[in-house]
Amino acid sequence: MSLSKVSKPGLYRELPSVDEVMHTSAVATLASSHGATTVTDAARVVLARLREEIASGLLDENALKLALAGIGSAIEEQVRRAMSYSLRQVINARGVILHTNLGRAPLVEAAIEHIRETAGAYSNLEFEIASGERGKRDVHVQRLLERLLGVGSTGEEPASTRTIVVNNNAAAVLLALNTLADGGEVVVSRGELVEIGGSFRVPDVMAKSGAVLREVGTTNRTRIGDYENAINEKTRLLLRVHRSNFEITGFTEQASMAELRDLAAKRGIPLMEDLGSGALVDLRNFGVEGEPSVIDSLRGGVDVVTYSGDKLLGGPQAGLISGRADLVARMRANSLFRALRVDKLTYAALEATLLAYVTRDYDAIPTLKMMRLTKEEIGRRAGAIAERVGIEISHSTPQRTRREAGTTAAVENDSSAKLQIEVIDGDSVIGGGAAPSAVLPTRLLALTCEGLGADELAARLRAGDPPIVARVEEGCVLLDLRTVFAEQDEMIVASLRLFGDK
Repeated sequence: MSLSKVSKPGLYRELPSVDEVMHTSAVATLASSHGATTVTDAARVVLARLREEIASGLLDENALKLALAGIGSAIEEQVRRAMSYSLRQVINARGVILHTNLGRAPLVEAAIEHIRETAGAYSNLEFEIASGERGKRDVHVQRLLERLLGVGSTGEEPASTRTIVVNNNAAAVLLALNTLADGGEVVVSRGELVEIGGSFRVPDVMAKSGAVLREVGTTNRTRIGDYENAINEKTRLLLRVHRSNFEITGFTEQASMAELRDLAAKRGIPLMEDLGSGALVDLRNFGVEGEPSVIDSLRGGVDVVTYSGDKLLGGPQAGLISGRADLVARMRANSLFRALRVDKLTYAALEATLLAYVTRDYDAIPTLKMMRLTKEEIGRRAGAIAERVGIEISHSTPQRTRREAGTTAAVENDSSAKLQIEVIDGDSVIGGGAAPSAVLPTRLLALTCEGLGADELAARLRAGDPPIVARVEEGCVLLDLRTVFAEQDEMIVASLRLFGDK
């Protein structure tokens, strides 16, 4: 019967009450297993959904009868969703290595195991086993960072470099500025007052720290003389902010680190650098140019460096502050440090990540391993996936345009749906507010499907288990295997084969 014969008010009257639904045998059994409160909430959600569908004209009398006949199953499914984890694994096929919305750096496998060992029982987080006395949580990573950061230009290991850990780089900047410049002025170039994701702005953090911002120079040109002319009796700090998520090109000028170091030493003012991305190795070996490392900054004479743990370092979310022992000690003594410090999970993950650097096991660090993947390696995996989905591949000629490059094949069955897959050239990016100009050549799986728009195809991939998160460009869904773990290739194959069965 159509809606013209049964009015919407009539359909609404057909809906049972929550109490009536709860007294049906199937739902009552469900409530005995999962609790009355959980099942009642699920019943309300399902009934509310039916009301919305009636209001939008999606349900007629016959469709409503079918929906009500299966209401027990619908409530059971809603209970399952409500009782499942919201935070879940996804397949990152966007080719953005440090995708902030997808959790940034995946952890080293050893970090996951170390968390399991130390978090599932008691640990020596702040306990010295030898003496039986209270200890400091810093020691678990300090010993490793001394080896990674403590070697000076002469090859000797100065004892003056120390590191503390807080919950992210914004917290590191806040703590450093509050400790070193509360009530005083911080001199910074106007061209370095950056904003990163989530509307986080350096000037806002400086204001919260109690420090007064003293902007110098212009957006595109700041000379060392601008810094020197701004110094007065209220100046507490010279600040350099690495432009980690944008570039200024053209008619530009920037004071060198050596000039800033010499000026800071001459005037007896600490020099701090907000490095942000936090590379611990020379990334030129991984195909990334123009991204300074923490070691570069410390060797260049910076007194305090702040950086992230979950960006180019490839570890957990954390903010690290490394530098002169006396300055870092002042920050550790700041009462704000306790509010910003990290827990045993972060220390466990960070310790395992740093140990991989100490042993030079770079392939164990997913972020670095993804950077090192070559276009040819990724192309072979893309071709293998296409073949396993049931496509005959003939390799394309290199150096062709996106619209021409690659090979095309199709998955067809007796229905009208047909999935087209093309292996084409493309670029991966670092992401996460790091190395904005760096692109890594890659090979992409470009998908189209007859009867489905690119946005709908991408949505269906996200609806899988686990969801596949791709990008949409020029009417195609693009999958970049650089950011897909090799063991996830089988999941992509299974998901794409489903489109051949539509």
